[in-house]
Amino acid sequence: MLKEIDRGILYMLAGALISALSGALSKILAEYMSAMEIVFFRNLIGLAFILYALKHTPPILSGGKWHLLVTRGVFGFSAMILFFYTITTIPLGEAITLNKTSPFFVTILAYYLLHEKLYFSTFIALIVGFLGVVFIVKPLGMSLSYEHFLGVLGGFFAAAAYATIKKIKDIYDARVIMLSFVSVGTFFPLIFLLLAPYVSPPKALAFLFPAFSYNYTLNVWLLIFVMAMIATLSQWLLTKAYSASKLGIIGVVSYANIPFAIGFGYILGDPIPDSLTFFGIGLIVLGGFLVSQTKKAKE
Repeated sequence: MLKEIDRGILYMLAGALISALSGALSKILAEYMSAMEIVFFRNLIGLAFILYALKHTPPILSGGKWHLLVTRGVFGFSAMILFFYTITTIPLGEAITLNKTSPFFVTILAYYLLHEKLYFSTFIALIVGFLGVVFIVKPLGMSLSYEHFLGVLGGFFAAAAYATIKKIKDIYDARVIMLSFVSVGTFFPLIFLLLAPYVSPPKALAFLFPAFSYNYTLNVWLLIFVMAMIATLSQWLLTKAYSASKLGIIGVVSYANIPFAIGFGYILGDPIPDSLTFFGIGLIVLGGFLVSQTKKAKE
């Protein structure tokens, strides 16, 4: 039987792979619809899947802290809309890199809110992982635009959502936690889309109130369905990962999303990564290995 830490790492690796695929599909969909519409359809279809799963096998955990469920949903929706918006406005690699600031926020939140003990070797692993991100995307060449700022803010909201999962993992079934996320992620976009014709937001917030359209081709609808299905699976894997192990450790492993995204980018026509990018991938793998070995040594 796999140890708890091993299960968490495996869940995260699988979730990172599928999440990268979901990001690639979302980038394609951005040619046909707004980020808010992508979030709406992604969560609406995911909601149907989760409700079916709960009806088939009802949850057995007691629950009781519904306000934390709602909080998790709000944080999750905020992170998602900012992530998808950055995907539609800046290159995919930059958007994913900015989202990968979440492990740093996770480490801070885990220390202050959950009182998790942090070892020096864990910080070394975080530094190694961050250097890997630097070599892969070369962020020194990026300009700190408004979109980049929103990408970092999305990373913070993602970390807050993961920290909330850690608080309620023992009282709520993972599917119920996901239900709170997709429910809020369906309701809020619907409200924004319905209000769009009646509001005139400032340019900085215009992405929250896009024009709503449903006149898509069959191929686009199929792509929406596939994206929503694999994104829901990815969210379930990520929820399981953060429930199975310490936030800081799983946060480092989540860097695997970057090389996966590069691979999908190449399939979609991106150029072959250079030597610095491959070196960065190696650093990310090394960081994940170091942190897992640190955990085993402390047990």
